[in-house]
Amino acid sequence: MALADNLGKKVRLMVVKEVEFGVYLGNSQEKVLLPKKQVPKGIELGDPVEVFLYKDSSDRLIATTNEPKITLGELAVLKVADTGKIGAFLDWGLEKDLLLPFKEQTAKVRKGDEVLAALYIDKSGRLCATMKVYDRLRTDSPYQKDDQVTGIVYEISDNFGVFVAVDNCYSALIPKREAFGNLKVGDKVHARVAKVKEDGKLDLAVREKAFMQMDADADMVMKRIEMYGGRLPFTDKADPELIQKEFGLSKNAFKRAVGRLLKEGKIEICEKNIEKRSR
Repeated sequence: MALADNLGKKVRLMVVKEVEFGVYLGNSQEKVLLPKKQVPKGIELGDPVEVFLYKDSSDRLIATTNEPKITLGELAVLKVADTGKIGAFLDWGLEKDLLLPFKEQTAKVRKGDEVLAALYIDKSGRLCATMKVYDRLRTDSPYQKDDQVTGIVYEISDNFGVFVAVDNCYSALIPKREAFGNLKVGDKVHARVAKVKEDGKLDLAVREKAFMQMDADADMVMKRIEMYGGRLPFTDKADPELIQKEFGLSKNAFKRAVGRLLKEGKIEICEKNIEKRSR
């Protein structure tokens, strides 16, 4: 196999030549440079060295003993180190940052953001990152219905909902009907497995079952009423969009929370608002 075929991978190569600026690894037919500052102490001709192969700023194949945060075929959460005219640049543990082209972004990213990315080789033979990882996620998760899981949002669809990579590797979706709150790409989520589909993909719910969630929702609604000075400027008959924007709740969940507060005597529902009851 040619050395170039191992671009983006870790390989063990033999030291075949020593020079002032490093050592060459490979064989008599082809060699790759391991720069002097990367050469392990005491290395000699004929010794094997495990290296990662990538391209330097001049697009020349080069070896490093530094540990990359991602290799070809893997997924990893990487931080955006900078942005530029051709895309963003991700910190992947090597001196040269990894390019994330605009066309490979599922949402606009900014410096400091964390994104789930995969490594690929572009048409010009360079290593680049992509956030389009749907087809790269696994469908053999060990999780069952009602298990609690964590993951990262990697894409949002107006038609389907919020796509999540559970454990950064398993395919999951928060369906549109369950996608409450203001989730965005890069957010970490804690969710419950609502369904394991026949193809192994997971449907998630970021909220507990209704009877378990009601107390938490009621507390949140009460705090929001207090933030409004004890008078919420709408009732449980408000438009679902307004309720979603204000509380991140469905209309049904909001009505359940209001009902709980009403039953506990903490509020009263007036014609146009909900008021905190004075004790």
